[in-house]
This record gives sequence, C-alpha cells and structure tokens, in this order.
Amino acid sequence: MTPRAMTSRAIAPPPARSRLRQFLWSCVSSPGNIALTLLFGLLLALTLPGFVEWALIEGRWTGAGAEACRDPAGACWVFIEARLGQLVYGDYPPSQHWRVDLVFAITAVSVFAVTLRAVRRRKAMACAVLFGGPALALLVMLGGGLGLPLVPTTRWGGLALTVIVASTTLAGALPLGLLLALGRRGTLPVLRWFAIATIEFWRGIPLLAVLFLVMAVLPLLLPPGLDIPPLTRALAAFILFNAAGMAEVFRGGLQAIPEQQIENAKSLGLTPFRILTLIELPQAIALATPGLINTAIAVVKETTVILIIGLMDFLAQIQAGLADPQWIIGDQVRDAAYVFAGLVFWAVCFALSRVSARLERSKEQRASR
Repeated sequence: MTPRAMTSRAIAPPPARSRLRQFLWSCVSSPGNIALTLLFGLLLALTLPGFVEWALIEGRWTGAGAEACRDPAGACWVFIEARLGQLVYGDYPPSQHWRVDLVFAITAVSVFAVTLRAVRRRKAMACAVLFGGPALALLVMLGGGLGLPLVPTTRWGGLALTVIVASTTLAGALPLGLLLALGRRGTLPVLRWFAIATIEFWRGIPLLAVLFLVMAVLPLLLPPGLDIPPLTRALAAFILFNAAGMAEVFRGGLQAIPEQQIENAKSLGLTPFRILTLIELPQAIALATPGLINTAIAVVKETTVILIIGLMDFLAQIQAGLADPQWIIGDQVRDAAYVFAGLVFWAVCFALSRVSARLERSKEQRASR
C-alpha cells in the first residue's frame, strides 16, 4: 500500500450511524441517560398495557349508536364514527363538503411545498403558498363567486374552522410581526416607539381578554349599521396577539447577525435597503425559523379558545356531541372523544415540528457546502 493510500485511509471519516443506532446509543451513552431510559421504560410498562387494553382490545369500534357503548369496559370509538361529519365539517352544507376537502388539500400541499429542496426560487414559492394558500382557502370556503354558492362564516365549524383560523393567523401575523420587529430596530423615533408600544401592549394582554375585547367592546365602537362577523373579529385578535410574539422572534434573529457584516456592507457602498434585503433578512429569517415554528404550534393549540366566544371549532364540536343526551352514558364516551382530539392535535403539531427539523437540516447542509 502506498503512503498516499495509507494517508487517505487514515483520514477517512468514520461511517455514519443510522438514526436508529444513534438513538439507541444515546439511551445508554451516560449513566444519566441509562437511568432516564430505565425510568421511561418502567412508565411505559406500567401504563401502555392498560391503555392498549382500554383503547384497542376492549374498545367499541362498531355498533348502532350509543347502545353499543353501554358497557364501560373500553373506549367508545363509535361516538367518533357517528359524529365524524360534525367534527370535520361542522354545519357546512353536506353538498359542499368537497370544498372543505379542497381546503385540507391546499393546506397539506402548502406545508409540503415549503419543505421541498430541489425547487428553484424556493423562497418565492414559500411566500406564495404561505400567503396565497390561506387566501385561496378562505375564498373556497366562503364562495359567492365562480359558481360557488355563498356559505356564511356562521356555518363554518369543526376541524375545517380550526385549519382556517390557524393558517390565516400565521399568514397575517408573520408579515405584521416582521414589520414590527423592523420598526422596533429602526432609527425613526416615532416609528420605533410606536412599534415598541404595540408589541408590549399585545404581549401584555391575555388572549382571552383580547377575544372578549373584539367580541364585546369593538361592536360598541363601530358606527351604527356596521357589523363585522364574529370570525373576522376573532381572526383580527389572533393576528394582533401572535404578531407581537413573532416580532420578538424576528428581533432575536436580527440581533444575532454580526455587526461586522453590516459595517462591511456599508463600506462596499450598499444602500440600507439592499443591506436589509440581501444580508439581514435572509439570515434573520433562517435564525428565527425554529422560534417561528414553535409559535405556529402554539397558534394551532390556541385555536381551541374560540369556543368560548361561540365559534364551533373542532373541540367545540366534540363538546357539543358529548352534550347530546343520547351519548351521556358514561366516561367511556368522553374519554375516547378527548383522546381522539389529543391525537389529532398531536399529529398536526408533530408534523409542524418535523417541518422545522427538515428546514434546519436543509440550512445545515447548505452551510456545509
């Protein structure tokens, strides 16, 4: 073997471990990890068999209505099957359910498109699906044009309403939060203090208080005859509340950029606008992505509070079904309903967390090239 071959062989990187092997090694890589692994395994051994028996073995999957769940031994999944239409579509006209299915498809395609790597002009496409997707979904749901009958927002409900509230909130809060962050870091005193006051005001008020303000106080301030639909007011409250939090996430990303880069750009003669668009914003958005995804997950979970103001979202439809006299037969119905709700929200939030992980890996791969 030649010395060159020996040298290249000596400096060759070790073979990469699979994710499964990495996970297994992390479970036993230190005494602390071993103790936590044993504790977690003990908890699973104590809880998982009982849950599997309650949910799968003793659970009621088929039957005619509530009579199939009179026996409280297991979960009553018959309730989910019987109320699935209400849980997904709410009071939306049955003949127009295809429009709700189209909204779900638009949302799924938008989330998937953001994670694509081999796409030219990826940032432009991400902006298009982020802001154009919710707008198209609202037009499809509302109708009133292009041959689609008008469906008022008072008939929207179920999982469809949850998706609309979450996606519209994100589409509105992201640009507004970025503008507030830029205004807070600006040099104009009036603009900077206005941004600071706006951020601190909306961050200092609980979301429930904001919802009650827009639902109870705002109609008193409007001119006579002007009535804003409750859903529109709720969306405005969600956007303003979450924009303040996103502004701080964006500000953290902007502050993480080394000042030397800005000074170098100025020495090259770049204008402040070009410095912002070519140097600061791309890096700030990349640095703020994990925090923005966390905020998006929080928005999805926050949508459940709209049931307090009378909007029948996914969780409200579950509670309405549990209040039906024919299903008041025991805890097996309520427990199964809330477990199902938890699984749905967990699936959505887990998918968003995977999107964040995929974006971070993509950023690391670009940086290593």
